[in-house]
Amino acid sequence: MNKKIKNIKPLGFPWETRDPFLFCAYHRDEYPKGNEKMGPAVSLNGRNIGEDFTIKDGWRMYHGSTMPGFPYHPHRGFETITINKEGFVDHTDSLGAAGRFGAGDVQWMTAGKGVQHSEMFPLLKEEEGNPLEIFQVWLNLPKANKMVDPHFKMLWTEDIPVVTVTDANGKSSKIDVIAGSFENTKALAPTPDSWAANPNNVVTVLTIKMEANAELKIPAIKEDINRTLYFYKGDQLQVEDQTIDANHLIEIVSTEDVLLKNGTEEGYLLMLQGKPINEPVAQYGPFVMNTQAEIQQAMQDYQKTQFGGWPWPEREQAHAREKGRFALHADGSEERK
Repeated sequence: MNKKIKNIKPLGFPWETRDPFLFCAYHRDEYPKGNEKMGPAVSLNGRNIGEDFTIKDGWRMYHGSTMPGFPYHPHRGFETITINKEGFVDHTDSLGAAGRFGAGDVQWMTAGKGVQHSEMFPLLKEEEGNPLEIFQVWLNLPKANKMVDPHFKMLWTEDIPVVTVTDANGKSSKIDVIAGSFENTKALAPTPDSWAANPNNVVTVLTIKMEANAELKIPAIKEDINRTLYFYKGDQLQVEDQTIDANHLIEIVSTEDVLLKNGTEEGYLLMLQGKPINEPVAQYGPFVMNTQAEIQQAMQDYQKTQFGGWPWPEREQAHAREKGRFALHADGSEERK
């Protein structure tokens, strides 16, 4: 194996990550036309409704019963970064906040001391299919910030910096800079209590689209920290002198430039990088703390308070079909796109 490559592994579900990340769930669903309830306009027979994680006819319902998605559920002690590439996500939470975001948008949510939220995938189009493609990255919080107040921030596609790199042969690569930086282009600010908020932690999240046969250099940084490429769609990718098939993760060194050469199809990658938090991780489902005692406390707190309860009429809450992209925050402020 090349000295610039630390490890190569097939992608599973969810994708394996390194500290400070907890995991990444990648969802690609070829949803059909929508019905009047913004669910699939086809029969749901043969599906394990409520636990439908098996791809059937190209799509899944997940925990949804009439609309695909994830009805309300709690989180504590970490952050979710939801990157939308196609389709729509409807967000609601126990703080009374809500939103709808679409292709190119990113939602960064700090669960902190506890929040319930719902993430549903409304099938808005009734005359054609409703494909969905999203990543949800779980980023850990250090002990000092695990009990901060929860909130979320929208990084709208119109505002996310994009870098286009053209190689010597005229082939280009497009890099969306979601966190951190690429070359001299810096991302929008993350949530204030995030591990990513301190630039010394060098947290970087990039999505990369490479033309067929394009070359791209991933530039070195000074520190030897965790840096992983997820080659999730394409043909083959040459990393330095190693040829790697699609659907593999590649852990690479961060202190040296690494050259990527794409194969004969468009290539798509996610890159996650960050300095490890280096604290104990205790996890039970949607709770991520440092000790088992803290996990027990989180479960007791949730049973007692429901992290603020559920102020919405439906556990699979979605917004009106004609509603555009928006974010309603807990303080009553609203963004519209």
